[in-house]
Parts: sequence; structure tokens; C-alpha cells
Amino acid sequence: MYLWIKAFHLIAVVCWFAALFYLPRLYVYHAQARDAGDIKATEYFKTMERKLYRGIMMPSMIATLVLGIWLLALVPSFMSMGWMHLKLAMVVLLVGYHHACGLYLKQFAADTCKRTSRYFRFFNEVPVLMLVVIVICVIVKPF
Repeated sequence: MYLWIKAFHLIAVVCWFAALFYLPRLYVYHAQARDAGDIKATEYFKTMERKLYRGIMMPSMIATLVLGIWLLALVPSFMSMGWMHLKLAMVVLLVGYHHACGLYLKQFAADTCKRTSRYFRFFNEVPVLMLVVIVICVIVKPF
């Protein structure tokens, strides 16, 4: 049972990260289209962003969290390990990042987002750094 839950947890994580990487990249292009005055493109991006956030990003985040909690319930000794504490801290930050993406989604939908494409290029790199820390924690278990 544990390995099945772990496999589905990993599948959910991959889906969540795919969305975490792609949505901010859409924001880069959306901001560029907005700045160029391309109304048709901005409307298209609004649809893509909404579908990605609601259809992939939110369900995969929920699945990741539920399955991760289930794994911890099956092996509570993980909670005594330092690497798990760091991993969980990164997960908390990722949930915050996820909701920041949702805030930008609402701002773009209402045409009130003032952030530049340059900002979103940097914003897009945040989950990469968190992924590096999480993978090192899980594989290497440094503490």
C-alpha cells in the first residue's frame, strides 16, 4: 500500500510542478501582450491561465498534499528527521507560491496586474529552487 501511495504522490508532484513552471511563463507572455496592447492575445492568455490553474494546478496540489499527509501517517518516524522538516518547510512555501500565482491570475483576469514580464521571469524561477532543495532532501537526506 505504501508504495502505491508514494507512486501517486510522485505523479501528483510532477503534475503540480509542471503547472508551477508553466503558469508563471504564461504570465510573462501575458504581460508582454498586455504591454503591446494585444487585446486578443490577452483574452486568450486569461483562458489558458484559468484552465491551467483550476484544471491542473489546484487538483494536483490537493492530491500532493493529501497523499503526502497519508505517507506521513503511515511512517510517522519521518517527522523526527531533519530532512523532512526542511522538505515540509519548502512545501509550505510552495503552497504560498501557488496562492500567489492565484492572486496574479485574478489580477490578470481583472486587467489590474501591473507586474512586468521581467518580474515574472524571475518569479518563474522560484519553484525551481524549491524543487532542488526538496529533491536533495528526499534523495540525499542530508540531516
